[in-house]
Amino acid sequence: MSFLQNAFAKKNVFLILGDIILAILAVYAGVFLRFFSEYDSGIKTLNPLMLRAVTFSVFVVLMCFFVDLYDSNKKNDKKDIFLRILVADFLVAIALGTFYYFIPYVQLGRGILFLSICFSIVLQSAWHISYVQFLKLPSVVKKVLIIGTGPLAERMGNLLLSSNNGHALAGYFNCLGEPVHVPPDYVIGNGEGLSDIVRKEKVQKIVVSLSERRGTFPVREVLNCKLQGVDVVDGPSFYEQMTGKLLIENMNPSHLIFSDGFRITLVRRHIKRLFDVVLAAIGLLFSMPFLLIIPALIKLDSKGPVFFKQQRLGEGEKPFTLYKFRTMIDGAEKGTGPIWSKAGDSRITQLGRFLRKTRLDELPQLFNVIRGDMSFIGPRPERPFFVESLNKQIPYYSERHCIKPGLTGWAQVRYEYGDSIEDAIEKLRYDLYYIKYQSLTLDMLIVLDTIKVILFGRGGR
Repeated sequence: MSFLQNAFAKKNVFLILGDIILAILAVYAGVFLRFFSEYDSGIKTLNPLMLRAVTFSVFVVLMCFFVDLYDSNKKNDKKDIFLRILVADFLVAIALGTFYYFIPYVQLGRGILFLSICFSIVLQSAWHISYVQFLKLPSVVKKVLIIGTGPLAERMGNLLLSSNNGHALAGYFNCLGEPVHVPPDYVIGNGEGLSDIVRKEKVQKIVVSLSERRGTFPVREVLNCKLQGVDVVDGPSFYEQMTGKLLIENMNPSHLIFSDGFRITLVRRHIKRLFDVVLAAIGLLFSMPFLLIIPALIKLDSKGPVFFKQQRLGEGEKPFTLYKFRTMIDGAEKGTGPIWSKAGDSRITQLGRFLRKTRLDELPQLFNVIRGDMSFIGPRPERPFFVESLNKQIPYYSERHCIKPGLTGWAQVRYEYGDSIEDAIEKLRYDLYYIKYQSLTLDMLIVLDTIKVILFGRGGR
């Protein structure tokens, strides 16, 4: 199973394709309405119109991404969808106005651009609202039966009940001997008759979520269901599909060894290194004004050095020196030793709060990427003190060091700053998911998400 085969990714691809087509149609509708009786001559003056329409559609999709329109965890009511589309298209107008200044060859006139945006708002709103309503139809919703009634089954059930991914909980099938942690009203089977329940409830997917399978797992009946076309997955795999992270508490070493993914080939390493160098070079080029201005501001804001150097652990837990702009008072840990930064940390300077919020304090790490200490994308490098402690407390924590640490990563864009063991566990779920499914597609998504995080100052502390 690749990253793009996940349920939430399929939904997004379908929505994005629809948005691209509708945005192109909106441009043609805008041109038609603008010229009307002189449509043919109007088309000729705008040739190549398709290139202009495709450019418009790319900006529409990008802005929709930045306002979280494709995030299935956000609210999906009609008002919220319309407001997000309205904001996205307003941003399209601003972004295209700047883009046309540098590349006038693909420019749409102001009147056509205004009409295209109006059509786009109407068409997109109708498309997204209709799609959400379509996914709620009983004939479309994929009914899921969970085998098990223990803690793992309860977790899978809660995940289904809170999802907007076109899945619905059909109920739980109780295997004799397992404790019941789920609502009794949802238990629709008790040790036998699984095939009959699947047919009666029109179940399309079975999620095996037993705490202990030996002696309780109905092998023959599950096999019969699978041969009848019912999709069968285990709890951890289903959790990955729904959330984009790994369920490490219920994951066996065999899951890492035999499952798809976790393939880090030599070719992949070389391609990723090229990707790192190109992105870091582009990042240094665009961040040059900040690299000149920020040091002066740090000197004016507080006493101490401009740069902060700290030992971190990289690939294979090999130590390296990480560079950042200093955001804390000089000697912040002299009296405490290594500790995580907390919300409202008094050690952080006034300028430091801004730099952390916007992630500008991490710009010097672009040099770490160029040097090869880090990758552009990967798990965040942690300090040796914390790694030693977390390795003892969290299963599979050391596996995150099988690749180079990153300036940004799946955990950084999906989860806010962590300052506890629980946060470290949650971020590890995302890190291992990235290691398992790493690809150019996932890397590009992380880059776009990182831009969004920087623009809206999410997660910094």
